[in-house]
Amino acid sequence: MPEGDTVYLAGKRLHAALAGQLLVRGELRHPRLAEENLAGRTVLGVRSVGKHMLTRFDDGRSLHSHFRMDGSWHLYRPGMAWRRPAYEARAVLATAERVAVGFALHDLELLPTDAEDRVVGHLGPDLLDPEWDDAHAAEALRRFTARRDHELGLVLLEQRVMAGVGNLYKAEVCFLLGLSPWTLVRDVPDPARAVALSRELLLRNKDRPEQSTTGELGRGRQHWVFERGRQRCFRCGTRIAVGEQGDGVYARIAYWCPRCQPGPSPAPLHGAAARTARSRR
Repeated sequence: MPEGDTVYLAGKRLHAALAGQLLVRGELRHPRLAEENLAGRTVLGVRSVGKHMLTRFDDGRSLHSHFRMDGSWHLYRPGMAWRRPAYEARAVLATAERVAVGFALHDLELLPTDAEDRVVGHLGPDLLDPEWDDAHAAEALRRFTARRDHELGLVLLEQRVMAGVGNLYKAEVCFLLGLSPWTLVRDVPDPARAVALSRELLLRNKDRPEQSTTGELGRGRQHWVFERGRQRCFRCGTRIAVGEQGDGVYARIAYWCPRCQPGPSPAPLHGAAARTARSRR
């Protein structure tokens, strides 16, 4: 699932390409929206909220989209070949100079702009909100500490607590805190640092496609533990462990260093079990 910085960057690029422009093509290839045609509408702007995207039009409506596991928005020049199959396209918004294509967008909805809270109002503070201030930080901290009996890794992923963290940043924040993802929130020594680190890492990467938490961009050096199962920890040399956290469809692969991140943890997964878990991340 894309991280909040990925969605932010997509929204930034879409806004630059579409804002203030008249749509010459506006197809929504979704069963509920197949009869809608946005051609002739002017795009007022595009913004992200956590992992949600809102594209606003001059008729007082907004197009809400969510990337889920495999969705994405691509930008092209007219006539360019698409990088994903046409049958995966769920939205095509074209101006005279740019073509925005939304692929595999399972969640797609047109709604009044003044009713956007219906789809994003449940979220916690957006970690990449341009207007983030002490009040946002305090609210995120309040929601975080209220989950005192829940596992740290799961709470970091909970968008109702704070919006934007995905599995990559969950793994990296836990590492930088020096805590197992299975540590209960009530046992986190500095909850405010967990919020601050989550925002810091997203901010660090919001304007580029590469996501680095180590400060390095070289291949294999970008992350402390994420997707480094069985490799050596950069800090202590211990092999990174791989496990699964959460239940059922909410289960996600977890990475941690058993030495740098003390605390409760399950038995690490190995071999075929680890590969199966990674395929469900």
